[in-house]
Amino acid sequence: MQRLKTRAQFQEVLAGTIVAKTRHFALHCNKMDIGSAIQQAEKSNGLSVIFRRRDVWIGAMVPKRWAKRAVTRNAIKRQIYTVSAEFSLLYPQAAFVVRLRASFPKAEFPSAISEQLKLTVRAEVQALMLAGVNAA
Repeated sequence: MQRLKTRAQFQEVLAGTIVAKTRHFALHCNKMDIGSAIQQAEKSNGLSVIFRRRDVWIGAMVPKRWAKRAVTRNAIKRQIYTVSAEFSLLYPQAAFVVRLRASFPKAEFPSAISEQLKLTVRAEVQALMLAGVNAA
């Protein structure tokens, strides 16, 4: 499993389809075609290929709009990457982005990082990944 790192990679995946949604998260997918990507790069004066190898690629987007504190954003990203590693063998060779699309209520989770928040995020990301396996 590879991680998305560049802005171009994230934009390419976000331009794809949403394959699953939960209350707080959305799973975007962009099926890769390495052969056509290399041909397009050769035609356009040798620009670099966004995804150099065929593998499962995963990225996590946790906007500041929905998680104000950096410690919360990082905790959510860690849960996303941990759960996605568990599901990596079930997914096809494609690129995926898990995007936070709603905030977690401060009334339920007053601490920036709590065990309850981690468990809730983990459970919801697992449900998202299960739904994504069936859709992808």
